[in-house]
Amino acid sequence: MTPDHTYKVYAVRYGVHDRPAYENFIGGDPHDDASMPLDFFVWAIVGDEQTIVVDTGFSPAVARRRGRTLVRPIGEGLRAIGIDAEAVESVIITHMHYDHAENLDLFPRARFHLQEREMQFSTGPCMCHAFMRMPFEAEDVAAMVHRVFEGRVAFHDGDAEVAPGVTVHLIGGHSMGLQAVRVRTKRGWVVLASDASHFYANMIQGRPFPVAYNLPDVLRGYETVRGLAESPQHVIPGHDPQVLVRFPAVHAELPGVVRLDLEPVTGG
Repeated sequence: MTPDHTYKVYAVRYGVHDRPAYENFIGGDPHDDASMPLDFFVWAIVGDEQTIVVDTGFSPAVARRRGRTLVRPIGEGLRAIGIDAEAVESVIITHMHYDHAENLDLFPRARFHLQEREMQFSTGPCMCHAFMRMPFEAEDVAAMVHRVFEGRVAFHDGDAEVAPGVTVHLIGGHSMGLQAVRVRTKRGWVVLASDASHFYANMIQGRPFPVAYNLPDVLRGYETVRGLAESPQHVIPGHDPQVLVRFPAVHAELPGVVRLDLEPVTGG
């Protein structure tokens, strides 16, 4: 990798879901009913030679059915920062949960990067159990299978380089094949933790989010993402509204989009 292989990194909020704080932690106190909403993001890694999109969000139909609010369609959010989804050639899917892996048809030229274990998990015997399949949509899994048969999926078995300065790292825990994304920026290595930690508080307090495949892997994952990042301020959780507070907005007329490759404007 040369010094030229640095990237701009955008967080683009596309949805929201209000919920009480106790629902965001295993063992949360039901008396702690203060609002602690989830934000839903996709991310864009923009370099001189290529653009890589991380995750593809959920559809309007699934938003309605699951009681989530879609604030900006994925394609629209990407266009707002100058990205034509139809031209994107690389998409990283951190895991196959409904809020990370729909809308594959927005990216007709893309090759999708996925952990082998995640495909095994989402098509295997664990899906016989309602609790385990709850975060998945069968249509999303089937859509990815179709991409496999089209020769458009790159499977990774652990850590791998997607492009110079962009690597994926198997975390597991929340989902069997959850992967984080490490990106070289001018401020150092930024880690898109995705659901390795939904909120800053999950990781800081060591209190996992309630949806988990393997709790020890969740807890080990906190250490892994911290070790991959330049500093704690370089770790970006998957659903925390604080991300929009801590990092600089692209511009005032575009709410819900921030630059993660720039220095934080506040430590939170």
